[in-house]
Amino acid sequence: MIVKRRAAAVGAHLAAVWLAGSALTAVQFQAVSVALFLGRPAVSAAVLVCSVALAAALLASLGRAARSVVPLARRRAGLCGWTAGVYAFGTAGALAVAVALEHVGALADWGVLSPAGGTCHALAAAFLLPGARARLAALAAAVVLAAGGAYAAWDAARPPTLDEWMSANQVDHALLLVGDPPPGYTLHVGGAGADGFGARYESGDSPELSLRVERAGADTRRVDARGCPVPFGQVIHCRDDGGGRLLIARGGTYPLRELRLPQGGLVCTVTVRGSGETGLPAARHVLATLRPATRAELAALVELPMPR
Repeated sequence: MIVKRRAAAVGAHLAAVWLAGSALTAVQFQAVSVALFLGRPAVSAAVLVCSVALAAALLASLGRAARSVVPLARRRAGLCGWTAGVYAFGTAGALAVAVALEHVGALADWGVLSPAGGTCHALAAAFLLPGARARLAALAAAVVLAAGGAYAAWDAARPPTLDEWMSANQVDHALLLVGDPPPGYTLHVGGAGADGFGARYESGDSPELSLRVERAGADTRRVDARGCPVPFGQVIHCRDDGGGRLLIARGGTYPLRELRLPQGGLVCTVTVRGSGETGLPAARHVLATLRPATRAELAALVELPMPR
């Protein structure tokens, strides 16, 4: 019975330290963020002093309440050492977690940072419990959590594979079509998703070509019986370009031309900036050589943003 009561008291003590550490982590990092945003050294120093004082007062009260299971806290000097140790280790651990989250671009994820800070405080309190067995258990738990956190940070920071990227972005594989680059042009994949795929063809002395592949009906703008867009604030001319292609010339301040080709339930469009015939032969070449993109051509997609 006595052993069970002691185990319950230890569990309640560590749970209280975890809750306090979680709250302190959230409050301190928010306060430091505000102070750094204001950019005033005096304000930053005041915030730091107040946060440390708040943490010391809260942890000291928990240490006093747990004197029955933490003999170290029964004396004034021991209580100060217990408070300093729990605060120092807990804050250092929370800072390490914050650095890892910043490395993977998830520092604002308080659902991870705050509980992790509380866990570090609780592990420090567990290490300061009497008995070598408690210290070894706390040390082992700290090592396991550190290793797990390091692996999670590494896994989050590593570049995704092409298949992982396409799965996360829900890419429609039927849209992954490209045309062979015209002479003097270089192909660059621009993006892919559930509703479209894009690529561009660059040349040092010729207009850039932009390829867009999407499902028929994805473009909900009004068109006439020929499929020509209905003008809305700009001049638009359409004509049959042969081979099933429709040439759409848009006027205005920034004129451009589009070669649009419906094919197998898809609509493939190559856009050329400017007016006249320059670039149109290259655009026709792209549409005439459409084929599924190779994995090597799609490899650059992994450098684009991906939801986690």
